[in-house]
Amino acid sequence: MKMITTKLSMVSRFFTKRITKRSWLADNCPHLISGQAGMTVDTCLPAKAGSTTYLVELQTSYAMIGKKRRICLILFLFFSCYFSGFSQSLEDYFRIGAEQNPGLISKYKAFEAAMQRVDQVNSLADPNLTLGYFVSPVETRVGPQRMRFSLSQAFPWFGTLGAQENVAKLTAEAKYQEFLDARNNLYFQISAAYFPMVELKKTIELEQRNLDVLKKYKEISTIKFENGTGTMVDVLRTELILEDAETNLKLLLEKEIPLRARFNNLLNEPAMKEVTIQENLDLNPVPRNYRKDSLTYSNPRLEALDLQMKASEANQLAIKKQGLPKLGVGVDYVIIDERTDMVMSDNGKDVLMPMVTMSIPIFRGKYKAAQKEAGLMKEAFALQKDDLENQLTGNYERIAFELRTQAEFLQKYDRQIQLTTQSLELLMRAYSNSGNDYEEVLRMQQELLKYEKQKIEALIKYQISKAELDYITSYSPSF
Repeated sequence: MKMITTKLSMVSRFFTKRITKRSWLADNCPHLISGQAGMTVDTCLPAKAGSTTYLVELQTSYAMIGKKRRICLILFLFFSCYFSGFSQSLEDYFRIGAEQNPGLISKYKAFEAAMQRVDQVNSLADPNLTLGYFVSPVETRVGPQRMRFSLSQAFPWFGTLGAQENVAKLTAEAKYQEFLDARNNLYFQISAAYFPMVELKKTIELEQRNLDVLKKYKEISTIKFENGTGTMVDVLRTELILEDAETNLKLLLEKEIPLRARFNNLLNEPAMKEVTIQENLDLNPVPRNYRKDSLTYSNPRLEALDLQMKASEANQLAIKKQGLPKLGVGVDYVIIDERTDMVMSDNGKDVLMPMVTMSIPIFRGKYKAAQKEAGLMKEAFALQKDDLENQLTGNYERIAFELRTQAEFLQKYDRQIQLTTQSLELLMRAYSNSGNDYEEVLRMQQELLKYEKQKIEALIKYQISKAELDYITSYSPSF
């Protein structure tokens, strides 16, 4: 309903802009009857588009529009509401980034690669097959040896493969936690690139409105100068400020290019692809200790370090088992030719010889060094975890303070905007009556613009800080 009301507001201003029926104007805007020809009735519409008075007046104006225009209005509302469903929100951009960002995809590929390591370390070594041919046959009692086949299989010590598999699984789980952290960080980066575009859009709207006001001021000062109730200095002052406003607006329009390129790069989209700015700048207060329990409880970076510590501990056990003897079984098969110089039992009988082997790990230096390395890595990961917890705690307090600061600024700017608007109205009435204090009118108008810009800036800083707080507390939107 709110969206339809907004559409009605836009369309009504378009279709009622040139209504000139004096009867309707006399009933609704009598102050315009004495005005200049071609004057619009936009000023008759209430400021709040959702009010009951507005809807009543809109129905009155709508009834005066012709049949063809009513059809156009209905079609416009229908298609506008229909296609607005295809506009993209910030969460839609989160989804696009998660699907297309090459850095995030590489993190997931690293996790998938680590998962393949599990099957590698959980498998036995390849069996050995040896084939030998006696160029000079070795004579035996039953005949000369002609060929030899050997087949053997080595087996690590009991539990070695399971220990290695456990290390690989823990390492892969750590890679997955790194992927989750990269995803959450990408969401924050998208938000940090999105909200400045919202700020730019709102600032451009303010500058354009300020430009329109200054043009009206110029017209008023020019008329007063021509009537002899004003000075040429007032006109020149207005032109100077108007030129500054036009330059600022031009620069703001050019600023959109790098902001859009930065945002689209995060989505792996063409740099100049159009970005739909839909986010409202409403302040959603964040309570104290917001998600503070999640700071160290479910943080992917801390989880990854925990898993790496466990992997290092499991690696120590795997290395210990690797240093134990390896067992092997095999069989030798020897082809023997028959003797031709005599007749005997078992003449030319082939030989089948089962074998058992065992490695003797007497060189222990490499195993001791590997175990010490795994222990040191475990200590390193534990220290990294402590350092990260300290960073997260410090960052949380910093961001929480920033949120409180911007919330205070927003309240201050609201009060300043209200007081400045009232002062500007009083100054404008005084100038209309006496022609004095025009410089103060211009100054107060620029003060109002400054406070409105500062309010938008504070809102953007608040939203970005909220996004950063969501990142360090591991909040992830559900699609």
